Amino acid sequence: MVQTDEKLVEQEQTPVFDEVEADSRSTFDLNSYLKQQKILVEQALDSSLPINQPAKIYEAMRYSLLAGGKRLRPILCLATCELTGGSNEMAIPTACALEMIHTMSLIHDDLPAMDNDDYRRGKLTNHKVYGEDIAILAGDGLLAYAFEYVATQTKNVPAERIVKVIARLGRTVGAEGLVGGQVLDLESEGKSDISAETLTFIHTHKTGALLEASVVSGAILSGASEEDLARLSKYAQNIGLAFQIIDDILDITATDEQLGKTAGKDLQAQKATYPSLWGIEKSQHQAEKLINEAIAQLKPYGNKAKPLEAIARFIVTRNN
Repeated sequence: MVQTDEKLVEQEQTPVFDEVEADSRSTFDLNSYLKQQKILVEQALDSSLPINQPAKIYEAMRYSLLAGGKRLRPILCLATCELTGGSNEMAIPTACALEMIHTMSLIHDDLPAMDNDDYRRGKLTNHKVYGEDIAILAGDGLLAYAFEYVATQTKNVPAERIVKVIARLGRTVGAEGLVGGQVLDLESEGKSDISAETLTFIHTHKTGALLEASVVSGAILSGASEEDLARLSKYAQNIGLAFQIIDDILDITATDEQLGKTAGKDLQAQKATYPSLWGIEKSQHQAEKLINEAIAQLKPYGNKAKPLEAIARFIVTRNN
């Protein structure tokens, strides 16, 4: 259940982000915002999962959970909660849970039965360090703990909102989301007749579902209106699909060092990608169109939506 934006080279977990366009930087410093929010998320993740017994499984869970990455999903959750009137305190347990779920998907996706990868973020994958058996269990442990963490650690939020978030996360990770998308992705390998509609279905579920849940969960926790939830869902759906299109492009154009793992894996696995269907230039154009549509959903929020707008623009300008 791959989330390809995390296949990056991390240097001692120092947050490194591409510069965004000059017009965005003049009004909002995305790099500073992401660095600040990432520090908050890293600290929360570290304290969320102390070593317990049996130590080996906790070590394996922490190995992948604390291995770095952009932490885009928890940051989106925090940003949306704040946008709709909430606070970091309300959203940080869910933000951590989202990263736990995402990490589970990466651990399992790297297994020999899936993508069979040896490196993730420039480090050995979980099963290469702890073995396939422990890696599977580490992913299972993170998934289960994510729901427990939301239920037990969310403070100053009405219980009905917490229940909605838990239900949303469950649907996102199951057959209607990550699992369903991954199944169709596996079934599509090696086939030459995969349509753009099928490819979009795969990535809307496999990659986009968790990004959408990250955005919407923050808004649910703050008590956002149904109109807000609909707008933010559309925003998230568009940035999720745009992110995947750019990932497909980078699998062709980026180096191993930039990705933190072997480039060209999609081609080797004979996977359908957007560049294989449309070419690189049209794929880039489609990603930019999706981002513009996503940003249009944010207009009613004015300057309060600057973080979400800048993140959307960053998606189509990154090089890893």
